[in-house]
This record gives sequence, structure tokens and C-alpha cells, in this order.
Amino acid sequence: MKYRIKMIGLDLDGTLLTDRKELTGRTRNAISKAMKQGVEVLVATGRPWLGVPEELRKFPGMRYALTSNGARIIDTVENRVIEEHLLLPELAKKALEICGKYDTLQEVYFDGQGYAPADKMICVEKYHKNPSMCEYMRKTRIPVRDIFELVETEKRGLDKVQALFADMGERSRAWMELKENSGLELVGSLKYNIEINAAGVNKGTGLVNLGRLLGIRREEIMAFGDGDNDETMLREVGFGVAMANAEEQVKAASDYVTLSNEEDGVAAAIEKFVLSQTQDQL
Repeated sequence: MKYRIKMIGLDLDGTLLTDRKELTGRTRNAISKAMKQGVEVLVATGRPWLGVPEELRKFPGMRYALTSNGARIIDTVENRVIEEHLLLPELAKKALEICGKYDTLQEVYFDGQGYAPADKMICVEKYHKNPSMCEYMRKTRIPVRDIFELVETEKRGLDKVQALFADMGERSRAWMELKENSGLELVGSLKYNIEINAAGVNKGTGLVNLGRLLGIRREEIMAFGDGDNDETMLREVGFGVAMANAEEQVKAASDYVTLSNEEDGVAAAIEKFVLSQTQDQL
């Protein structure tokens, strides 16, 4: 039995956005047309809400957003949190302690806002190799003197902890240490980072849960991604689309591989499978 697509979840980096972190005209147009056909379109990202480009936060008709890998799902019209699965402060501090033994830029997300150490933000190029990512960090993170101290002061759950590594060997060792601690969900969408959420948090579960709230079956949900934090999402939804630039295991988890993020791959797949309204292709 075939189903009409009623929801589309979009990863941002390496998927919806170009390498320069831009949304192209063709992709913008495809999203708008899909929404006019009644499809719920939303970002499904590892970024905090205030790290999502303003153009997407204010995109006409885009009501929902899945952020921090599914730790926080929000209704942007009513300005309320629909669902959240936060990382306990004790686990966050343990993760920061482990990653802090290595040469890292660590950050924490509270209430959709990212915070990073002021001294590490000065040399962000050491950790992010893409100039566009460096610019993104500078524009969206609030510099603080000590993020460990911030977690202790807040004494409440976090959306996510992230560590960017200068050395990949150190990243591997940190990953193994973190895996020994139950209660943590680990992914590394940038290959040189480790994203740390509460156990069980992932984009796929978040999208399916939101769909259920909106009366949309998993079979009617389409999702796009390229990194390892997208793999579960592409498996969980009814129709998973990997980008041509996606990691091989992400492609293997998908139902279809589209063009790259530099070739309007999201637009191409939406045009082919949603706007054509010939769902027989699914």
C-alpha cells in the first residue's frame, strides 16, 4: 500500500544548506510548494533552535522544529515546547569532564541557546575547518567564562552537550570513555565532533512522535539527511532520503539517494516524490 507524504523532516548541515550554509532559491521554492499542498515541513537538526538560520526560523508556513537531535521539539507559532528529553546535569558534567581531558571546544545547549567557552571561541578555526561553520559558531553561541560552572549554576537539564576535537585519536579515546557511561546517546555528525544527548534521543523517534501528535503515520513521513545523527531518522520514517554526499551507512539506511547538498538534492527529491503527486514512485 502506498502513502501520500504528509510530513518532511530536513537535516540542515550537509543536507538542506549548501557548504556555505545557504538556502538556494530552488530549494526554498520546493519547500514552499510542498507546504501549499498541505505537507508539514520542518527542520530536524542537531543545532539548537537559535542556531537555526533566521530565514528558516521565520519561514512562512513552517510551524514546527525538531532541534538538538530531538531533545527539543517546538511549536514556533505558539512559542511552546511540544516535547523535550533533556540531559541530566550530572551526566552532562561527566561528559564535560571526559571530553575536557582532551584538546576540545566544548559547548552546552540550554533552552535552544548554545554556550561556549570564550577562550576557545577565539581560536574556533582550530576545531572547525569549514570557515562557514566558524562564522556560524561566532554568530550563534554566547561566550561564557566556564561552561562547567554554567551547568553547575543552572542545576537543570540540558538540550545537548557537544565537543569538537582537534585530534581524531583523542576523539576516539573520548568516545570509548563516554560509551562506558549509561544514560548517554552519542553521535558524531561532523566526524570531528561528539554530540551527547540523553539516552534514547534521536531525530527519528522525535519525527515519528510529532507525526503521531498531528495524526500523521510514520509511513507518511519523509526525511532527508547525510550524517550519522540522521541514520536512525532515515530508518524510522516511511521514506528516508540520503544525500549524494552522505556517509555510506546513511545511504544504506535510506530508501533513496538524491543529489548532493551542493546540487539542490532536497529540492530534486521533493519535486520528484511530493510535488509530482505521483506517489506510485514510492
